[in-house]
Amino acid sequence: MQNSSPSPPPLSPPSFLSTPTFLSIKDPKALLSIILVSSLFALLLFLSSSSSSSFSSSSSPHSIPDPYLFPTRQAHRIVYHDNNSSDPIPPSIAYLLSGSKGDLGQILRLLYATYHPRNHYLLHLDRSASDSEREKLALKVQSLPIFRAAQNVHVIGKADFVYPTGSSGISFTLHGASILLRLSPIWDWFISLSVGDYPLVTQDDLLHIMSFLPKDLNFVNHSSYIGWRESRRLKPIIVDPGLYLSQKTEMFYAAQKRVLPNAYRLFTGSSFAILSRNFIEFCVFGTDNLPRTVLMYFSNTPSALSNYFPTILCNSYQFNKTVINHNLLYANFDTPSRKKPQPISSDDYDVMIHHGAAFATGFRLDDPMLDRIDRDVLKRGRGKVVPGGWCLGGFGNDTCSVWGDADILRPGPGARGLEKLMVGLLSNGSFRSHQCIYE
Repeated sequence: MQNSSPSPPPLSPPSFLSTPTFLSIKDPKALLSIILVSSLFALLLFLSSSSSSSFSSSSSPHSIPDPYLFPTRQAHRIVYHDNNSSDPIPPSIAYLLSGSKGDLGQILRLLYATYHPRNHYLLHLDRSASDSEREKLALKVQSLPIFRAAQNVHVIGKADFVYPTGSSGISFTLHGASILLRLSPIWDWFISLSVGDYPLVTQDDLLHIMSFLPKDLNFVNHSSYIGWRESRRLKPIIVDPGLYLSQKTEMFYAAQKRVLPNAYRLFTGSSFAILSRNFIEFCVFGTDNLPRTVLMYFSNTPSALSNYFPTILCNSYQFNKTVINHNLLYANFDTPSRKKPQPISSDDYDVMIHHGAAFATGFRLDDPMLDRIDRDVLKRGRGKVVPGGWCLGGFGNDTCSVWGDADILRPGPGARGLEKLMVGLLSNGSFRSHQCIYE
């Protein structure tokens, strides 16, 4: 099925990101016992990530996706462009979307803003949310015709606790990634988003640009320079209650410190990353013991998630040449000394949009800027998914109420900005010179 609407000029292929409670333990054996127990829980959660998990699906048992969406697995075709068998096949992205108590509306909005039938989505409301919120989320997913047709949206029923400081973030991320690996054998990249994140390009823009990239690339901010992190995030010993308690409570800090490892080099980075399927499989199923060794080390470390993937990538000979030192995320660090990004304000809008990043973080609840992004960038109506090349409805009606081939992309202006950023990142002068460098 083809869309006969007036055509914009085609894009050419690209040329080529609470106050802690301190626990003073004078007996070294008691301290060691706590560390080992917590590490054991982290390892058990990691090993159980390959087991089945309770989740709801937008699909019915034994049903198949709508053939109008996936008539054939054919070459990448751009609307308003002559079909060319040499065009690459569009990739598929696996999204893990997470929220907490009261975030039902926000996680649905994030789903609509990032939706494309080729992708796969796993939604998670953590344990602080009620069962009724998760049930409402699952019912909403099952009620939308396009989600039922594509069968690519799922909701985790057995929720995890996720602490931003501790290692439960690693456990949750690996858990979600392992479920997505089981749900589909064909996705190419993994992205975890929270309700404070939002896309700055359409999925047609993102998939178009990513279709011209090697599928083993990993977009991860990383640095071997530790600086202030040594005393605040790497040497402290913590016990993450998210690994062993059923109710949220304060993080426990031990009074003792520990030395840094010398069996491998530590790398720091951001908790947001775009990771290849090959690397996710390496972390979850791989026979190399590096991911499990690093997991055990970070199981008792603050800000574990922001250090875990960069450390594995840069210490692995298999993957250290696949790292791009940019996570395609816009974050507002108003001064270089800031340790955390600041909330985005309306004054940041123009800089953010012209940055070329695919996503941004730091949005407040019901931020008016999200409405502006929906209207001016994503062209998305309230409660609607972002229109793409697969949407065949008339512009006066619900554009995506009628659908066609999901392999057809309609990239827009956002693809040009993302292409410019990508070309800069992959140029010969900057690609290798910023890749897992020891500082």
